Amino acid sequence: MDYKNNPPRQFKDIKEMDKKEAQREIEGLREGIEYHNYLYYIKNQPQISDALYDKLFRRLQNLEKAFPEFQSPDSPTQRVGAKPLDKLEKVRHTVAMLSLNAALEENEVKDFEDFIRRNTGQTYPVYVVEPKFDGLSIEVVYRDGFFHYGATRGDGEIGEDISSNLKTISSLPLRLQKMNHRDLPSFLAVRGEVYMPKSDFQKLNKDRIERNEEPFANPRNAAAGTMRQLDPKKAADKPLDIFFYDILRIEGQEFNSHWEALKQFPSWGLKTDKHNRRFTSFEQIQQYHHQLSEQRDELEYDIDGIVIKLDDYKLRERLGTRQRSPRWALAWKFPPKQEVTLLEDIVVQVGRTGMLTPVALLEPVDVGGVTVSRATLHNEDEVKRKDVRPGDKVRIARAGDVIPEVMERIDQPGKKRGKEFSMPTKCPVCGSDVFREGAYYICAGGLTCRAQLIGHIIHYASRNAMNIDGLGDKIVKQLVNKKMVQDIADLYTLSIDDLLKLEGFAQKSAENLYNAIQATQKVRLDRFLFALGIRHVGLHVAQLLARQFQSLDNIRKASREGLDSIREIGPQISESVVRFFQQKENQKVLEKLEQLGIEVEDMAPSKEKMPFQGMTFVFTGSLEGYSRKEAQDLVEEWGARVSSSVSSETDYVVVGENPGSKLEDARKINVRTINEKEFNELIQKRSQNQ
Repeated sequence: MDYKNNPPRQFKDIKEMDKKEAQREIEGLREGIEYHNYLYYIKNQPQISDALYDKLFRRLQNLEKAFPEFQSPDSPTQRVGAKPLDKLEKVRHTVAMLSLNAALEENEVKDFEDFIRRNTGQTYPVYVVEPKFDGLSIEVVYRDGFFHYGATRGDGEIGEDISSNLKTISSLPLRLQKMNHRDLPSFLAVRGEVYMPKSDFQKLNKDRIERNEEPFANPRNAAAGTMRQLDPKKAADKPLDIFFYDILRIEGQEFNSHWEALKQFPSWGLKTDKHNRRFTSFEQIQQYHHQLSEQRDELEYDIDGIVIKLDDYKLRERLGTRQRSPRWALAWKFPPKQEVTLLEDIVVQVGRTGMLTPVALLEPVDVGGVTVSRATLHNEDEVKRKDVRPGDKVRIARAGDVIPEVMERIDQPGKKRGKEFSMPTKCPVCGSDVFREGAYYICAGGLTCRAQLIGHIIHYASRNAMNIDGLGDKIVKQLVNKKMVQDIADLYTLSIDDLLKLEGFAQKSAENLYNAIQATQKVRLDRFLFALGIRHVGLHVAQLLARQFQSLDNIRKASREGLDSIREIGPQISESVVRFFQQKENQKVLEKLEQLGIEVEDMAPSKEKMPFQGMTFVFTGSLEGYSRKEAQDLVEEWGARVSSSVSSETDYVVVGENPGSKLEDARKINVRTINEKEFNELIQKRSQNQ
C-alpha cells in the first residue's frame, strides 16, 4: 500500500492479520504519517484531510497495541508516551555548541567584515545572514535517519537530555525524509532553537493569569521552562515549535557551504526560517538588519538581532574559533525595545480574595533592565480613563521600580482601534456572579472559585484560623493542581494514602498532616468565621459576630439590618456577610463540612473585657519581631480593630523601620505613636492584666 501518496481508507480486521502483515503495515503507516507531518509542518502543503490523518494515526495505535512486539520509540504514536523522569540526565554534546560574539554598533560589524576579508583573502566574501532567535538552543541527533536524542545547550560542552519533551513537538521529525537524490546521513547532529509562537504565548499567559497563576515573563522563558519539565505530558500541551540552522556534525554526506546545508534541511524534514539570505557586502547586511528590526513586532516568534556567518566551510576552518566563539560568525543585536510596546490583549485576573483586576498582556519590552510582558490596569475606571484597548501602542513604567503599569496610550493616527474594554458580569474562572464594590468588581463564587481556592485553603489552615500545622503553600498547590481538593471540605476526605502521593511525603509526614487536619473537626465559632475568608471579615470582626450571634446558624440567617446594628459593623461588612451565606455554592460547601462531621462550637457572650477591646491600631513600617499580618492578627485577637488609615479615632500608630506617610498623619492630629519596643511592653502589660 502507498501510505504517502494514496493512503488507504479501509483496513483489514486486525484479528485476521498475522505478524508479518502487521509489521509491514506498521512500518508503512509510520513512514506515511511522518511524511504527512513533513508536508503539514515543513512544506505547509497538506495532501490529506485531518480526518484521514487521524484515521491513519488511530490505525497505527491499534496495531501497536495488538502487536506490542513491534512497538518502537521512534513511532509517531510515542511522541507523548514516555513516563515522568526523576531528573534530567546530563549528556555531552557531539561537538562544542559555541556562543557568538555580539555587536550593537555598525562600526563593530564593519570591523568584523574587515577581519574576514583580511584573513580569507576574499574581496567579496559570501555571508549567510539569519534571524537571531530568542528561544532555547538545542542539539538534536539522528542515527541512520531516526531521532536518537536531543539536549539543551547547557554550558556548551554538556547539556541536559530533553528527548522526551522534544518528541512532543510535532514539527520535529522522528525520522528524516528522503526527498531528493541524496542518501540520508548515517549520523547527523544539528543545532536548532525551540520557541513558542507569540500568539500562543499570549493565550497561555491569559489562561495562567485567569487562574491566578504567575505568567511567564516572555516566550523564551516559557519554551525553556516547558522543555525542562520532568513529565512529557506537561510539555505536550504547550504550543512549541522549532527552527534548525546549523550542522554540528555529519557522517555519510558532505557539504561545501552553510547555504548548501540549509537548502538541504527542508528535504530532510528539518524546518528552517524563510528569512535566511546570502549577501556579499556590508550595505546589504545593514539593510537586512534594518528591515528585520522594523518587522520584528510582526513576526510570530521573538528575535533579538541577526546572525552573520561566513558561508564557505573551508574558509571557516581556516579562521577557526576562539575559546568560546567562532571567528567566522557575529551576532548583530537589535537595540532593546524601551518602554513603548504593543498592548496585545486585556484579560481579567481573579485574585485570591475574589477581586477582578484587568491586566494588560504586552509584547515583551525592556523597562529598566527588566523584561515586562504584563502590566496592571487597576480597575475598569482606570482603563476607561486611559482609554487603552487591544492593539494600542502604550508606554510602560515600573511603579516604584517594581510593579509594571500602563502609563498612557501612544496615538496612532489613521489606525483602526480595538473594542472598548468592559468588566465581565460573570467570573471568567467559575462563572459565578460578579458584583461591584466601589471601583472594584468581586467574584461571588467564594469557596468554590478555583482562582480563589489555593488562597482560601492557605487562609483556612493559617494559625489564627483552623491552625492546621504542616499545610503550607506548596502542599496546598499540589493538592489543588492534582485535583485532590476542590473545596475546603475536601481536606477532611483525604486519607494517609492520598497524602503519600504528594511530592516529599513519607509515612510519618503523611500521618502528621492527616492528624492535624482531623484535629480541627471541632472548632470555635469565631475561628471558623475567620477561616471562611469572608470578604472584610478579619479576626476582630469574626469575634464581634461570634459574640453577638453566638451560633453559626444565627449568623447564616442574619439580615443586613441586624448586622448593621452592631457597633463597628458597617454596610460594606454586612453586605459581604449576607452575600457570602446566600451564595448557593458556599451553602453547599458548608453543608458538606457539616456532613463530614465538622462541629462549630456555639459561643456565649463574653463576660470579660478583652485587653484591646474598643481600641483601633494602625501599623506603618516593618517590625523586626513580627510580620505585618502577625502583629495585626495579634491585636485583633485581643479585641482591637486594625485600620489602614489614621484618624481621630485611632488609639495607637505602631511605627517600624522605614515608616510611610501614616507617621506624619499621626503627628498632624496628635495621635499617639509607639515603636516596636513600646508595642511589646504594651502587649506584655495588657496580657498580665487580662
